Amino acid sequence: MFKERPLPLILFSCAVIVATAFMQYQQPDYSFFDGGYIIAILLTIFLRDDQYTRIFGLAGLFFTIISFWYPNSNLSFSQVLMQHLFSAVVIIMTMMLVIYLKRLYGSLEKEERQVNALFEFATEGIVLTNGRGEIILVNPEAERLFGYEKSELLGQKIELLIPQRFKERHTDYRNDFYQNPGNRKMGHGRDLYARKKDGSEFAVEVSLSTFRDKRDQYVISFIIDITQRKESERKLLQQKEQLEAVTNDIRKLNSELESKVEERTLILKDALTELERSQTELEEALNKEKELNEIKSRFVSMASHEFRTPLSTILSSATLISRYQQSEEQQQRQKHVTRIKNAVKHLNDLLEDFLSLGKLEEGKVEINLSKVNLAELMDEVEEELRPSIKEGQKLETRINADPHCVTDKRMVKHIFHNLLSNAFKFSGEGKSVHVDVSTLDGEVSIRVRDEGIGIAADEQQFLFDSFFRAKNAFNIQGTGLGLHIVNRYINLLGGNITFESELDKGTSVTVSLPCQ
Repeated sequence: MFKERPLPLILFSCAVIVATAFMQYQQPDYSFFDGGYIIAILLTIFLRDDQYTRIFGLAGLFFTIISFWYPNSNLSFSQVLMQHLFSAVVIIMTMMLVIYLKRLYGSLEKEERQVNALFEFATEGIVLTNGRGEIILVNPEAERLFGYEKSELLGQKIELLIPQRFKERHTDYRNDFYQNPGNRKMGHGRDLYARKKDGSEFAVEVSLSTFRDKRDQYVISFIIDITQRKESERKLLQQKEQLEAVTNDIRKLNSELESKVEERTLILKDALTELERSQTELEEALNKEKELNEIKSRFVSMASHEFRTPLSTILSSATLISRYQQSEEQQQRQKHVTRIKNAVKHLNDLLEDFLSLGKLEEGKVEINLSKVNLAELMDEVEEELRPSIKEGQKLETRINADPHCVTDKRMVKHIFHNLLSNAFKFSGEGKSVHVDVSTLDGEVSIRVRDEGIGIAADEQQFLFDSFFRAKNAFNIQGTGLGLHIVNRYINLLGGNITFESELDKGTSVTVSLPCQ
């Protein structure tokens, strides 16, 4: 729309304005000459700058007002006034309409550029097919992945990109998908492969999205090359098998050589040496994975802080207890015993987080549905957290629905416990924690709001990452695993979690879960 050269349009609009003003001066009895001003304003719709529209609009308005005083023999004063007043209003409205249309088109043009950039520069291969399985659009990354030019793919069946041994079955899968369309990931429980132009195959991860217009149904495929990931998984599995083999050898040697301590010691040393060598090789393989390196670094940083503090507390309290030997010093002894218990509980919570994360990673967490009273569960969690609540802190609970819900009690309790624990832990003394529970359309909504330290905007995207600790929470106990585990549990239950937070003002977390 704004691709026309501006100078010819500006000159033409000026000519229209001047010609209209001249004709209006020569023939003041004819009001239709005002249409020339409107034409000049409308021509500026092809000019990007709004300034030209305002200039020609004000010019037309000026000449219209001036023409009011031209001699007119056919009309009365009131008729001339109404005629020119109407022309002025039409010119102003035309000018405002053109400015609005230019801004609207500019906004649409900007959005179109953003969408095109997202498509063209995406790091995933994107392939769009129609209801007949024909490729109608691909992005540059898809061309790179498969080795085809865009012109070679357009109009071809999607089976062109499928290995020969899977083509026949893929056609059936495609037809089934069109019968029951939906957004989904492909390849659960099996490996997926794609075929390049040269006939070679490579491992892929594919996500499908579908939409329909009046003419046809379309499917968008998002394709990622996971060859390197598969190779890393293979190496990790090989290292794990080697480690298990060494462990089995150690057990066998221990059972066979119990009677010979000296010989068993030598064999154990050899086995430990082999184990250390295998472990070193495994660490070298893991060091090649950037993501695992980051997790390891976070864990070491967290552990050095979180384990040192309670262990130091236990050591110092145990030392001080030995000094209080008199019966009248029982209060001091009890104080340090309580500190030791709290430190041990903290260590136990850390280990529970690690065990929960391990079970989630191994896929060993099962969902056990039962009828749960959310109000009673909330009271139970509050009672467990009472020793850790700071002075003056209060819990305000509001349940606006039937508290009974069929879900996994253990997971929901863990979610309650973590959210409330965080709310109290990151809030100061005298602050309140608010909990609202409601149900709607078979879904329960749990909202926990605190008045604590909040989370910086640039860190909120990492909130559910494992071992993540916000900068303003480094001096507060925690593993960085709590919300990661909560998010994983919510996903297992088919729910979702959202949050809003402002630094130094507080955080609001909302959890939505299916509720029968």
